[in-house]
Amino acid sequence: MVYEIFGFIFTVYIMTNKSIADIRINYSQKQLLEEDADRDPVQQFGKWWKEAVESEILEVNAMTLATASSDGIPAARIVLLKDFSEKGFVFFTNYESFKAQQLADNPKACLVFFWKELERQVRITGLVQQVPALESDEYFHSRPEGSRIGAITSPQSHVIESRQWLDDLYKKNTLLFSGKKIERPVYWGGYMVRPVVIEFWQGRPGRLHDRLQYTLQENNVWKLERLAP
Repeated sequence: MVYEIFGFIFTVYIMTNKSIADIRINYSQKQLLEEDADRDPVQQFGKWWKEAVESEILEVNAMTLATASSDGIPAARIVLLKDFSEKGFVFFTNYESFKAQQLADNPKACLVFFWKELERQVRITGLVQQVPALESDEYFHSRPEGSRIGAITSPQSHVIESRQWLDDLYKKNTLLFSGKKIERPVYWGGYMVRPVVIEFWQGRPGRLHDRLQYTLQENNVWKLERLAP
């Protein structure tokens, strides 16, 4: 079957027996060549980010965050990118959550963006550190009131007795903070992933995808290499 989305043509092969192995898309929109890529991977990310935003992708800032415990057991979940710069990529969460526990034990992580509408993927591997408290304060106060109360209410990743318990506590906190300034709790804030490897993936026909990998060298210069698909 052929679909047109945002002016792009997608060919989707759907088998009547609904076999998972037979589900595939023929990627054919664009290419990614070394001569067209920026020498700085964050600048290259900025170019792709602009195109993704302009394509009106739903939750364009959604990314997979993969972490691992000190003994190497992995975990992954979706979080939201809230800022990026030459310094790194920022997201916010509860510092007492499961992901935070893993980051405390093993401060390394991998981020993955998949923008299927553009047939693109970006993989960012790096070292993780908490952002300064002032930056967490600024972002926390920019959030809607309900989200701020939710951050205070939820003991994220911990076992709770019921949904009713959570809803009751949220209502209690809503009344408690009514008409008051809601301060950021010390157990909530931001993390920055400082990249050491960034890979850009562009889907191509015949599964011969374009993959350009940037690796940070000891002299803080990025090395650009092409990977086999």
